Amino acid sequence: MNQLAPMTPLALIPENAPFSTEQRNWLNGFFAGLISVDGGAITPLSPEQGAAVMQEAAGDGDDGEAPWHDQTLSIAERMTMAEGRPLRRRMMAAMAQQDCGQCGYNCHDYSEAIAGRKETRLNLCVPGGKDTLRMLKGLHEEMEKAPGRAAAEPPPSAAAASDTASSVPAAAPVGRSRDNPAMATFLSRRLLNKAGSEKQTWHVEFDLADSGLDYVVGDSFGVFARNDLGLVDQIIAMLGVSHVMEVRGKTLRDVLRDDVSLAPAPDSLFELISFISGGAMREKARALAQGADPDGDAANLDVLATLQKFAGVRPHPEAFVEALEPLQPRLYSISSSHNATPSRLSLTVDAVRYTIGKRRRLGMASTFLADRIAPGDTLPVYVQKAHGFGLPQDPSVPIIMIGPGTGIAPFRAFLHDRQATKASGRNWLFFGHQRSDCDFFYADELNAMKAAGVLTRLSLAWSRDGKEKFYVQDRMRELGREVWSWLADGAHVYVCGDAKRMARDVERALVDIIAQFGARSIDEAVAFVSELKKKGRYQQDVY
Repeated sequence: MNQLAPMTPLALIPENAPFSTEQRNWLNGFFAGLISVDGGAITPLSPEQGAAVMQEAAGDGDDGEAPWHDQTLSIAERMTMAEGRPLRRRMMAAMAQQDCGQCGYNCHDYSEAIAGRKETRLNLCVPGGKDTLRMLKGLHEEMEKAPGRAAAEPPPSAAAASDTASSVPAAAPVGRSRDNPAMATFLSRRLLNKAGSEKQTWHVEFDLADSGLDYVVGDSFGVFARNDLGLVDQIIAMLGVSHVMEVRGKTLRDVLRDDVSLAPAPDSLFELISFISGGAMREKARALAQGADPDGDAANLDVLATLQKFAGVRPHPEAFVEALEPLQPRLYSISSSHNATPSRLSLTVDAVRYTIGKRRRLGMASTFLADRIAPGDTLPVYVQKAHGFGLPQDPSVPIIMIGPGTGIAPFRAFLHDRQATKASGRNWLFFGHQRSDCDFFYADELNAMKAAGVLTRLSLAWSRDGKEKFYVQDRMRELGREVWSWLADGAHVYVCGDAKRMARDVERALVDIIAQFGARSIDEAVAFVSELKKKGRYQQDVY
């Protein structure tokens, strides 16, 4: 039998190409694997295939800008802005853009980790929810189907190599990541609203003395909450099985309480139902799994509502549990200062309760903190470091804080920190809510800080006190000349709260103030705000 001579790799990439030796060797092998040899005739990739592979292998292939990195944009707007960009950039655009760290990364690094096959979990973006998960699944499938991707992974570009290397979080100390939580003790809760309020907002405190945790203002606190047992038992009743049935080495009741998300229903649950049902039910379940909304109720379908909708179908509990998403931790802005209260940490939490049809729905983590956890109980927690949201390094720099509702949380922390460290910078807080007589959170504290000179200005806005609704952005416009004066003095601006409406309205108000009192055109005012963001003088913690 003739012995074959060793093959010499094809040198398809020139020596002077802008790649490292490792990248050039990989690309040579990659293109060689994609070239089909038939009777000695070499048929290369089409120009379009070659360009796509080269772009992906070389890294981002664009200018590195991410115009979609804006929490106020919808996912449709973000994906439109990312059209034509490399796959990893479109993956980033699918994220919620909050850089909240709830996934264990920031948005850029999470997308890099998925594109580099360092992270296989596509469901970690809690703020993005099902929309982000669906988009990531589609993009991941596109990545898997790309020519030659199964053969090997391209190394990152020389420019992006260090970014990709750091995109996967190193093993974090205890309590510093979602994957390695610490244990903290729940201390207390007190209601911040008074009688007559339409809301229920709680000041929640934890004891960190035995956890080894510390933090800085601007950080967030990750809480591993449990599902409501009432909801769990309703689901078990719909399945028609015993709550002590063993699943995953635990009782079904414990698994549903501790391990899996019960809202919203994932596509995989609809897929399971479509497999075990027939007729119209199968078609509806299949449509829901593909993102359609055949009955106009898809947005309201949590796990229990799904079982009720398909009441004639009873999945086996093991298959049912496997079809659910893992229960994710929830992040809250910290409303205390480690410098002021070293062993205690506080949160400001709205208890989410609402009714759909005849059924009362509960926010999983918020009502866990408001109702179900008892003083003295311990729970897994972690501190998530802030990404670009924190006090100026220079304590003399003035700050303007805009935080209606629970958006006051980090600014209470800022004020306590500046008071504890005797920072000399001026502090201006814009706070708003529905009614002044029952929704003025921390009123005694804030008034005391104002009397002590820590809080230089306190500007309030109440949306339900008068005939016309009046919001923090309206108060900003009313005080526009003074706002501009603070900006001219170098003030940093901070915004915390709702991303979709409040944050946009506040930024629009700021643009108008800069245009009017800074003698600029609207375009120049927009550019001014963009420059503030680039310099870290305009920071947002929005959700």
